Amino acid sequence: MDWIEIIGLVGAFLSSITFIPQVYLAWKSRSVGDLSLGMILIVITSTVVWLVYGIALMLWPVIIANSIIFLLATLLMVFKLTFK
Repeated sequence: MDWIEIIGLVGAFLSSITFIPQVYLAWKSRSVGDLSLGMILIVITSTVVWLVYGIALMLWPVIIANSIIFLLATLLMVFKLTFK
């Protein structure tokens, strides 16, 4: 593993954890009223596009980061649709 791949993996990790505090807070409070449905849809759409790109080029940092972000954003979407 070369240094540029390590940088990519660190970047993937940091990008992936950005949604964890929001998902945790939404789950704990059962409140997502302040979250924008449009923002969640854009994040989900963009991660799918990035995943297709990453898979096509076998770019593991891109695949890993966007898989995690997709799962977290999907959780937020589920919370948005189920929490009243």
